[in-house]
Amino acid sequence: MNFDPTEEQRLVASTVREFAEREVAPIASSIEEEMRFPVELLPGMAGIGLMGMQVPEKYGGAGVDTVSYAMAIEELARASASVAIIVSVHNSLVLHPLLTFGSDEQKDMHVPDMVRGRKLGAYCITEATAGSDVANESSLGVRDGDDYVLNGEKLFITNGDKADIFFVMIRTAPGKGSKSLSAFLIERGTEGFQISEPLRKMGLNASGTVSIRLEDCRVPAGSMLGREGDGMKIALSTLDGGRIGVGAQSLGIAQGALDAALDYARQREQFGKKIAEFQGIQWMLADMAMSVEASRVMLYRAAFLRDAGRDYGMAASMAKLLASETANMVADRAVQIHGGLGYIRGTPAERFYRDARITRIYEGTSEIQRHVIARRLLRQ
Repeated sequence: MNFDPTEEQRLVASTVREFAEREVAPIASSIEEEMRFPVELLPGMAGIGLMGMQVPEKYGGAGVDTVSYAMAIEELARASASVAIIVSVHNSLVLHPLLTFGSDEQKDMHVPDMVRGRKLGAYCITEATAGSDVANESSLGVRDGDDYVLNGEKLFITNGDKADIFFVMIRTAPGKGSKSLSAFLIERGTEGFQISEPLRKMGLNASGTVSIRLEDCRVPAGSMLGREGDGMKIALSTLDGGRIGVGAQSLGIAQGALDAALDYARQREQFGKKIAEFQGIQWMLADMAMSVEASRVMLYRAAFLRDAGRDYGMAASMAKLLASETANMVADRAVQIHGGLGYIRGTPAERFYRDARITRIYEGTSEIQRHVIARRLLRQ
């Protein structure tokens, strides 16, 4: 059993870390406070392969393995959780299903521009009545000749403020349960496709989260991804990979919060000595580091299983669950170690604390992950 990353994986991680420290970290606080989607980063991220990490080289992608992808998302999240989720959604939730289920025409139309950062992807599945219960979608698509006419509303769309191509789940055959769902690729500017102003959230305010309204939105039948009724199959396949992405984002948040706590503990003096010399602080730091390392091992194992072509669904749920719970615990203790300073808006510890909370909710809540894990265990 080899726990050492390959030379290529190390190179990916070091390249992304250097980019994150040089380009992302200096603006991480300002883009959050201003709720500004950092479009200026897209060309640079495309230049080092981040906008098409697992895309085959024939489309201009980097073609790296899942372990490298997880390491890259972690490095981005150490600097900015918003930037990490921008890249994760684009890769895991849009490019992956497009490459897996899309036609050659759809791939040729979208993938090269997405890899170059000229098109950004967004994933539209959540509704007021369909969060964890994906099958309860109410948005409706009706076939009309060579087109579909779509109506409905989608919520919590990451990247939606600036995205160019949207993966949208629609019910095309009412009354047929999960088999009635279909997936569409809809381009920005399509008539009847309305995008709200960005939502102000607890954290991740630079990730351009919006709502989408479909009002008699007419799209060609050729914009369907896969076949009619394949929507649930596509979504479930996509979410397994997405959990590795969010697990990596969670791990990066945790590592960033741990780094901030370590730096502060070494500098802050109380009662005539550095607070890092107090046993209470040391034990907190030890527990934080242990949980971060455990999350990293579990995440990399899930990524390894995916690369090996083995069943990785339960491993991905375990990794996402542990990493997200770890991110919240570590961020909380980082604020505690910072004391009053950790409660001040705009400090890294405070930002990590706010950003961490969503990781236990999106890409499958912690409760859903436990359900997935238990169900798989009981089948064995």
